[in-house]
Amino acid sequence: MLLPLVAVAAGLVLLVWSAERFVDGAAATSRRLGVSPLLVGMLVIGFGTSAPELMVSALAAGQGNPGLALGNGYGSNIANIGMILGLMAVITPLAVHSSVIRRELPLLVGVTLLSALLMWGGMIGRFEGSLLLALLAAMIGFSIWQARRDGSDALATDTEESLAAHPMSLRAGLIWTFVGLALLVLSSRVLVWGAVEIALGFGVSDLIIGLTIVAVGTSLPELASSISALRRGEHDLVVGNVVGSNLFNTLGVVGLAAVIRPIEVGGEVLLRDWSLMTVMTVLMTVFAIGWKGRPGRINRLEGAMLLAMFLGYTAFMVRLVVQGGG
Repeated sequence: MLLPLVAVAAGLVLLVWSAERFVDGAAATSRRLGVSPLLVGMLVIGFGTSAPELMVSALAAGQGNPGLALGNGYGSNIANIGMILGLMAVITPLAVHSSVIRRELPLLVGVTLLSALLMWGGMIGRFEGSLLLALLAAMIGFSIWQARRDGSDALATDTEESLAAHPMSLRAGLIWTFVGLALLVLSSRVLVWGAVEIALGFGVSDLIIGLTIVAVGTSLPELASSISALRRGEHDLVVGNVVGSNLFNTLGVVGLAAVIRPIEVGGEVLLRDWSLMTVMTVLMTVFAIGWKGRPGRINRLEGAMLLAMFLGYTAFMVRLVVQGGG
């Protein structure tokens, strides 16, 4: 059991480091090539921080562990909202000014509800996975159109400030993009092997390991980028990272894994994991959009509520691992 634990720890460290290099390089390269700051913030940074989830889930599905892929996608969504957004809001209340984010939040709720329909028969097959990927492609196309129309959005300002804080030449950006991507593949392979071995050692399903160790680990790049953005007062970038990442996880990560290998979904996923993910997504949307004249703002109490839900869920899942259930 020692070697798998070392593999998971080493894989996570390398995964986080390589993901940060990949996102920084891709963002700098995109900006140097003339991509608008809003599009960089929406796609490159928002989606790029989900590169670890995508890589890990694709490899897990390809190696015959689709439960790990599903757990990683949904578990990361729960961690993004509770561990990252909740913790950031407890530290500093998050004001949401971006109209783009306020429009994407209901879309995230709709996509989350759709995922339940696709799982209803107990299986996410290749057709359902293809549908999720098609929706992701449509959303990316809409985002490009939206970025051209709303170039002055608050998210664009935050992204511009973030890029200015980490200046990088086109050559350096290209190098770090490819180096980061290569190390992402390597670290993902190490992490998946260790996670599967741990699941076998504890006698639990790979789904449980995906929802706990792997999900939290692959969410660390989002946590790092959110802490950096919070220090600079870029609240819209913090929220945008979580919203973009969760959209990508639900559509791209789970969709690609299902296309590679159909995912069998037990009833406990809908009752336990999907239900919590949906409740947290709806709460985040209500807090961030604002209603009845209330401005979009996630205050400390609301952040503490999201964080407490994540901690309670994590404690329950850890108990399952220790008991060897699930």
